[in-house]
Amino acid sequence: MKLKNKVIVITGASDGIGKQISLRLAREGTRLALVARDEKRLKEVSEKAKELGAIDTKTYSCDVRQTKELEKTAKSIISDFNGIDVLVNDAGIWQKIMTVEKIEKEVVDEVIETNLTALIHITRMFLPNLKSRKEAAIINVVSKSGVVAQEGQSVYTASKYGARGFTEVLKADLRGTNVRVAGVYQSGTNTKMFEKAGEENVPTEKFTNPADLADVVAYMLSLPEKIWLHDVRVEY
Repeated sequence: MKLKNKVIVITGASDGIGKQISLRLAREGTRLALVARDEKRLKEVSEKAKELGAIDTKTYSCDVRQTKELEKTAKSIISDFNGIDVLVNDAGIWQKIMTVEKIEKEVVDEVIETNLTALIHITRMFLPNLKSRKEAAIINVVSKSGVVAQEGQSVYTASKYGARGFTEVLKADLRGTNVRVAGVYQSGTNTKMFEKAGEENVPTEKFTNPADLADVVAYMLSLPEKIWLHDVRVEY
């Protein structure tokens, strides 16, 4: 896919992996719809993206867990850009490591709603429009936890196994259409995700640089028409 002028929606765009994907794709001359809760940080990413070469950027402050709010945001994006070409589902949160009986109900709901339910909803909202484009793509940034069960991560892993299953069914459902689907399964990434969940002493400095992971996503999207990476696993 030639990325110049393509309209790309990125969730979780204000920080971490989503921010770096936004900045990397800006360098390709794309048009970016940036979605996240933190409006101030979104604006900062938007301005930097313009400096790097994005043709157009618009920000949408939205809590993806709120389905009505998300639906309003999706409609605004389609209206503002007259359609979209790529959806990058990156929004996600971490669950502090502990056994399941110790996890508070609010944490269970927040993790599942952010990492899985919102991903499903935003995909179904944009899919009819994506199908109408000449070429389109969906990339779900899932996590190694969608492939490997790790001790003390029951709820987070459940959300990511669900995201992987959803991605695999999307591939089957959209086979033969103009919409390509891929899952990215990265191991530990040097972001503030762990810190935000109250997890201490995580050696994030040893983890993958999110800017490097953004290069992987840009590479996936830039491949020639007859080449597509359905499943990418990134280790540090």
